[in-house]
Amino acid sequence: MRILLTAFEPYDIWDQNSSWEALVAFLHHRGTIPGLTTRRYPVDLGLLQERLHKDLSTGFDAVLHLGQFPGASRIQLEAIALNVAGMTEAAGDFFGSLIPEGPIAYRTTFPLGDWNRELKSMGIPSTVSFHAGTYLCNALMYLTHRWFQQNGLVRPVGFIHVPLTPEQVLRAHRDLPSMPKSQAAEAINRVVDMILQPDLQQSIA
Repeated sequence: MRILLTAFEPYDIWDQNSSWEALVAFLHHRGTIPGLTTRRYPVDLGLLQERLHKDLSTGFDAVLHLGQFPGASRIQLEAIALNVAGMTEAAGDFFGSLIPEGPIAYRTTFPLGDWNRELKSMGIPSTVSFHAGTYLCNALMYLTHRWFQQNGLVRPVGFIHVPLTPEQVLRAHRDLPSMPKSQAAEAINRVVDMILQPDLQQSIA
């Protein structure tokens, strides 16, 4: 089985990205996994889409994206990707659709309820979230679903938001929740195992 596992580079005030930090910690702990390809994507929609399409064209059986969510206090398993290029609710700004002719939304086929119960049983704070936001994380999940649909392929696509690390919060002098990257890496490790071995999901359903 071939899995694409991605995370994002740092952006804005954040000199690290907790999604990438967790992914690196996961790889350090786990080592090489046959069939697993990892990527760090740019925080730029045009470059992101170019890199994503190039990667997907090489062929994958499942895709799992990671992103950081400043303000989140737990792992967020995202259920839906919206056809929204960007939105600022406070200012009332809406930046249109990602794909004007595309569906309103895509829903993941991964068993998020099973994942959530398993992570909680391990003592990892987690929740199933309604959708992946209205910016680049959402766009990445949506565009992945869209690429598979346009190419006549049915593949599971998921997105996991991880909280900031304690180090990020301290350096930014922000009063925000955090999660050690080791714990986020543990969550990624378990989810990857459940993707690789679907029978594990039956034991926790």
